[in-house]
Amino acid sequence: MRPDIKICGLKTPEAVDRAADRGASHIGFIFFEKSPRNIEPDIAGTLVDRVRGRVKSVAVTVDADNDDLDEIIALMRPDILQFHGHESPERLLTVKAVTGLPIMKAFSIRDADDLRRIEPYIGIADRFLFDAKPPSGSDLPGGNGVPFDWSLLRSLDDSVDYMLSGGLNKANIAEALRETGVRAIDVSSGVESAPGVKDLQMMDEFFAAVAEASRAQPVSGSVK
Repeated sequence: MRPDIKICGLKTPEAVDRAADRGASHIGFIFFEKSPRNIEPDIAGTLVDRVRGRVKSVAVTVDADNDDLDEIIALMRPDILQFHGHESPERLLTVKAVTGLPIMKAFSIRDADDLRRIEPYIGIADRFLFDAKPPSGSDLPGGNGVPFDWSLLRSLDDSVDYMLSGGLNKANIAEALRETGVRAIDVSSGVESAPGVKDLQMMDEFFAAVAEASRAQPVSGSVK
């Protein structure tokens, strides 16, 4: 069984179309000015409209305030909100109540203590996303193209639904799936020829690598 595949940091019609055509389950759009993948909400909305109903669209924010969220939701009309900052459980509860949208909460992982930080969010976040902690000097909370120790995820209860991110590419995706049995994966820099520039051939090669790895190592568990 193939995992969910989220292609994140999309900015062009060609990349959006290719993601949908290759069977991505999710497409992500970054609303964070420091990121090379930053996009304006109205442009994201136009891109999502190309494939609306075929894939789930994800709005990725970092400590966004209410006004920013209102604008993103109005112009993009995302299916899911992803939070990649220091948002508290109470903040996410409020956003869910007001918007009615599912929530994905991202955590940066380096050691077992980082995984324990998810506990207050269990039952609030509809899905978690685990990324690597950024390298020294990086201003980006994610999208840095570095993996973390996937063996840490063995300690998680099977009921914890998560998406694996951080340095995934065609060369290591088979190992990632074999090591974790993960039900969902997220890739951004692993299909880029330069920061923020999606490469259609690299996307094709990534999807092919996932398909091959999935045939060799079936993924267990339910998919949301």
